Amino acid sequence: MTHYFDNDGRSVACTVIEAGPCVVLQKKTIETDGYDAVQIGFDEKKEKNTSAGMKGHFKKAGAEPVKQISEFRDFNTELNVGEHLTVDMFTEGEKVHVKGTSKGKGFQGVVKRHKFSGVGMRTHGQHDRHRAPGSIGGSSWPSRVFKGMRMAGRMGNETVKTRNIKIAKIISEQNLILLNGSVPGSKGSYVIIEK
Repeated sequence: MTHYFDNDGRSVACTVIEAGPCVVLQKKTIETDGYDAVQIGFDEKKEKNTSAGMKGHFKKAGAEPVKQISEFRDFNTELNVGEHLTVDMFTEGEKVHVKGTSKGKGFQGVVKRHKFSGVGMRTHGQHDRHRAPGSIGGSSWPSRVFKGMRMAGRMGNETVKTRNIKIAKIISEQNLILLNGSVPGSKGSYVIIEK
């Protein structure tokens, strides 16, 4: 994240995203694939790191190999294969949704993962129970732990969509979009911007 100064001189936190150029790799139709969609690729990669099947896919589209491929249903069907999409399709001030994979936190306990407060105080016979989950089920009935019980486990690394983020500024020459606030994912990760 970074910040910029708006017209009133206020410092506004924002995230800078490189959003293009994206190449149209394939158009899917109801007749051939059973649904309408457009396949878009971003971020060129070396041809030596591309499998033979994907080389053919890119060659058919007349495009260079790319690292990230995404598919959008009900997108602009007037696009042709091989066309490039740039940040000019967005306008400053409009609101967008950003979808990405959140940061992975690893295996975490119930206090961090589910905001538990621990079992109790240090006194009255408690020993190392400050961050414990407490009881997780009955004894003779139900003689099992119910599904969905909030327990320790892997946290993060999930698909997250942040909605209604305002586009603060667009830098067309470098295909950059400045979004107010934060977006899911770590630095350098891929996100999908939806109108």
